[in-house]
Amino acid sequence: MSTITYKELKPAKEISEFVERFWVLENLSDEEKELMVIPDGRVDIFYFCSASESVQVVLMGLEAQPAKRVFKAKTRIFAISLNLLAVEYLLKEKISGLINNARLLPNSFWGIIEEDLENFDTFCAKASSAIKDRVNFKVDERKRKLFELIYSSSGAYAVSDLSNSVFWTSRQINRYFNKQFGIPLKTYCNILRFKASLYDLKDGQIYPEGNFVDQAHFIKNVKKFSGVIPTELSKNKNDRFVQLSVLSRQ
Repeated sequence: MSTITYKELKPAKEISEFVERFWVLENLSDEEKELMVIPDGRVDIFYFCSASESVQVVLMGLEAQPAKRVFKAKTRIFAISLNLLAVEYLLKEKISGLINNARLLPNSFWGIIEEDLENFDTFCAKASSAIKDRVNFKVDERKRKLFELIYSSSGAYAVSDLSNSVFWTSRQINRYFNKQFGIPLKTYCNILRFKASLYDLKDGQIYPEGNFVDQAHFIKNVKKFSGVIPTELSKNKNDRFVQLSVLSRQ
């Protein structure tokens, strides 16, 4: 990652239910870089900045398959990574039509202007303030508990167990997920399990520590969401899988 820099910041506690993290990725070189982006269960708001183009703001829906992306030269991406509760309560919309896809947002979305994108700390402060101003609603407690269980277990719970825990039928939960996010709950949980396995893969551990029935199931899951087998993903040749390159247990 010699020509790619990355920095992230965790959100304040009062908005952590909706925001996973803020981050910035910059291509310092004069050449574009081809990257593989893999599903991680997040919804992202990207602010693309470059010297040659005006700022573009993009809402990226859930990704359910790996995708090649070109990271342009001399470009910075400021981002807000959202947990799924934020889609309904902060964005106040459905993203079922954005699976593996994105759409443009207004250039000053949430009041963040070009001057706020000159410094990462300024961006985080402005974005945090905008989100705090919008956290003035009551969250459905079933949904709150559902997502607490999903995230705390990294998707390890069976749909039936989640249903029993939140007193919401599996059919209702899946209807909610498909209508709101575009995928069934089981698929989302599989993405989170894949994401959790990345920490061990980055450390060179290609055998699952948990959350998978057996090695064959683990390999199938990794290949589905990364396009390669665990050993190849673990090697991450030329930092091709950008999320693995910047992954940290902190």
